[in-house]
Amino acid sequence: MKIAVTGANSSVGQNLLERLKTKGDIDVVAGVRNEKAFAFLPQSESIKPQIIAYDDLKSLQAAMTDADCVIHLAGILIETKHSNYASANVAATAAVVEAAQMCDVKHLVFISVVGADTDSKNAYFRSKGSAENLIAYSGIPASILRTPILFGPGAAGANAILGMANAGQTKVLGGGYYCMRPLDIDDLSTAIVKIIESPPSGVITHELVGPESTPYREIIAKTAELMGKTVEVGKVPILLAKIGAAISSTLKGGGITPTVIDVITMDEVVETNADAAIGITLTSLEETLKKVINAGN
Repeated sequence: MKIAVTGANSSVGQNLLERLKTKGDIDVVAGVRNEKAFAFLPQSESIKPQIIAYDDLKSLQAAMTDADCVIHLAGILIETKHSNYASANVAATAAVVEAAQMCDVKHLVFISVVGADTDSKNAYFRSKGSAENLIAYSGIPASILRTPILFGPGAAGANAILGMANAGQTKVLGGGYYCMRPLDIDDLSTAIVKIIESPPSGVITHELVGPESTPYREIIAKTAELMGKTVEVGKVPILLAKIGAAISSTLKGGGITPTVIDVITMDEVVETNADAAIGITLTSLEETLKKVINAGN
């Protein structure tokens, strides 16, 4: 089986490639934006790094030629002067779909986000909903995987938790009372492998989250406890944070915006977790935090 992966140098991409390189029957084209990213990819004879550009259809076709499956990981939450939701989340997905159609790819896997919805008031969630529609109406069998915040060694969310737990005291948006369902990044990779080994005949959307719903402040406190420390969690008023973010992002042309703050402080809720449907066993939050802590030592 041949698989093409976009965003291969992301924390999710690196973790997934580590898993895929142990599969003797899978060859992977690891799509990245520049040659510098090659150094961050796992080394294996079964992994071929390749430069892709979402405004260059030929580069995408070259990566997808003879591919049985394309796993689209690339996308952004934080906009910059050079990349916004329309280009990075929607247009890039459209380009991936077009190239996959031209290369007769048999299966698309798209990593989306809990809350994705074309009718959302939030621009980020709208963009991910639009990207999902592009995948769903591509005419190619597809698996859409909506995920929450991801925890694991190297993941941005986990690094932030470690930093706050180490600090002894910290302040978070709204006091951190919003509930999260952190998903172990290893569990995500396991789910993706299961999905590519048993592709659907049509289009299926899974919502895959961690096994426990926990307020963010309690996740920070639990991390500190596992480190043998204590942490005092204070509050940054969300309204003031949004005002500051609106001013700063306007001046800088990107960065944390009120849109991002709404995403961060949303309760992560799903009707049915997809672990049973996919056939995986989820890692407990405590075990995930232990892995993150051990990797940071």
